[in-house]
Amino acid sequence: MINTNSPHSFHIPVMGLGYTIDSPIRVAHYGISSVVSIVDDDLIEKMNRFYSQKFNFKYQEITQKMHDYRAERVTAYLNVMDKIVKQKFSDFKQELAESKQALNNYLSMLPQTSDLKVGLQNLMEEGKDAILNYLENHLTPGAIDVNIMTKVDKDNFDKDVQLPVEFNDAHASLRGFANSNLTSSVILSAGMNPRLYSYFENFDCFFPNDKDQLEKKIVLKVSDFRSAMIQGNFLAKKGLWVSEYRIESGLNCGGHAFATEGLLLGPILEEFKEKKSQLIQSAYDLMVKALSIKGKHIPEQPLELLITAQGGVGTAQEQDFLMEHYHLDSIGWGSPFLLVPEATSVDPETRQLLAKAKEDDFYLSNISPLGIPFNAVKGTTNEFFKQKRINDEVAGSSCPKKFLALSKEYGAKGMCSASKKYQDLKLEELEMQKETLSAEVFAKRKNIITDKSCLCVGLANASYLENEIAIKGQKQGVIVCPGPNLAYFDHEVSLLDMVQHIYGNMSVLNVPTRPNLFVNEIKMYVDYLRKEIADFSETLSAGQIKKWKAFKQNMLSGIQYYQDLFKNASVLPENNERTKVQLAFYTAEVERIMIPELAVA
Repeated sequence: MINTNSPHSFHIPVMGLGYTIDSPIRVAHYGISSVVSIVDDDLIEKMNRFYSQKFNFKYQEITQKMHDYRAERVTAYLNVMDKIVKQKFSDFKQELAESKQALNNYLSMLPQTSDLKVGLQNLMEEGKDAILNYLENHLTPGAIDVNIMTKVDKDNFDKDVQLPVEFNDAHASLRGFANSNLTSSVILSAGMNPRLYSYFENFDCFFPNDKDQLEKKIVLKVSDFRSAMIQGNFLAKKGLWVSEYRIESGLNCGGHAFATEGLLLGPILEEFKEKKSQLIQSAYDLMVKALSIKGKHIPEQPLELLITAQGGVGTAQEQDFLMEHYHLDSIGWGSPFLLVPEATSVDPETRQLLAKAKEDDFYLSNISPLGIPFNAVKGTTNEFFKQKRINDEVAGSSCPKKFLALSKEYGAKGMCSASKKYQDLKLEELEMQKETLSAEVFAKRKNIITDKSCLCVGLANASYLENEIAIKGQKQGVIVCPGPNLAYFDHEVSLLDMVQHIYGNMSVLNVPTRPNLFVNEIKMYVDYLRKEIADFSETLSAGQIKKWKAFKQNMLSGIQYYQDLFKNASVLPENNERTKVQLAFYTAEVERIMIPELAVA
């Protein structure tokens, strides 16, 4: 969860499995909050060893032979990270007190509106002790938050015996966080997992103490108000409080893209602004009842609830507008930080690829074994190795980690659709149908099977490469999943420059024609709907037609909302006239989308 005492009004969301795996170690001492994925226990164990050795901490390997190794690996790494951040934070405060150059550099990183900045500026001539005392009382490190993708919750086995549900991947990750020394938040993404949500009840750290405080907090990443209300109330009925809702653009984001039914970001944020009190009161009433039944402490009033947003933000004007107009508490800046070596774990080759990539290089792919559209960029090393295996007729991954071995089609233990074992079976079935299919249909279905990539390995490899950690096994290369907004950032950037860009003290953009984030999202939804209609190959139903019509109407309503918003010239003044023209253009584009009708017998 966002550190509410932080001088910063942005945070770095989770990116992939490895891109923010050590971001808190890199940026938390500056007061910047970031999020670590805690799904890949193999990567986590290697990072634990790497940082324990780097900071001369005692390292004890946690092997897969240990009873609860997944959870214990997570706990151990989070505790090491916490220890490192505290050490770096203490050293940083000392440096600021002793070095005017360091202090000036840090002040230039803070927004003009920061009380911390004003306070420090007033103490510049007061001497070391006064500055250090002020820092001790006013500067706090950024949060070390963690992310669990709720769908990545595979059943696990001891040989052929299925283990209890608490040993599922996401359950073990949650237990690892709950048992750690951190006082921070777990961000749950990818929708509701009732079993996982219920598992929170096993840990006192998620319930309010007698001072109405939460040792560890729950944050939900959501794409609309209805989803937030359903999930928040589900948890509240168990006495659990959601401390923050992170609203993410359905398509203008990195990683997996969970498209809404044509609902656009602006109207969604407007609904949260209008109904925040309803969200709070509904959850509080349910939480009170549940805590009473459990005999636990009941807060006299609702706990703090933050609303934040992320997805496609690229300028200080957009940041400021979202914060002010929608009363948000922070803005997530993800993909642009992939070009900041001080903040994220990316190998030099991939960072160069991202810097050179243009609009047409970013696309929504079908490579995810989860069957959910996945943001990708052309030219990755993973793309090269996967295509080589396809050409050599040995398609598929060796599947060493099996986090996405979720298909039960061929057995209870599950298989990943990116694995060679799974693809061999599917290709064999397809071959048996070859004579009944046209060459075009056969090729299309074959591509659907072999297009899946091993995300478990590909999303972790960049971190191994950057930190010179040996990569064993089959060559998978690097998978990177930036949001399409990265097309407008074209070079490596220092942390100071990126933060100053966010606050409007300078610009790192060299693309004068970058569309407004709202316009960018509209274009993506237009393309998405057109493609979905064009690619639809199943039997057409009245329900499907109704869904498309609702999608189209939601888009038109959303664009009308923006047109009303942009009538005010003081709103987002940058390229305001051009934005109005683009909104009119996309109104016509949406209206031109033809929804099929059922054939009349």
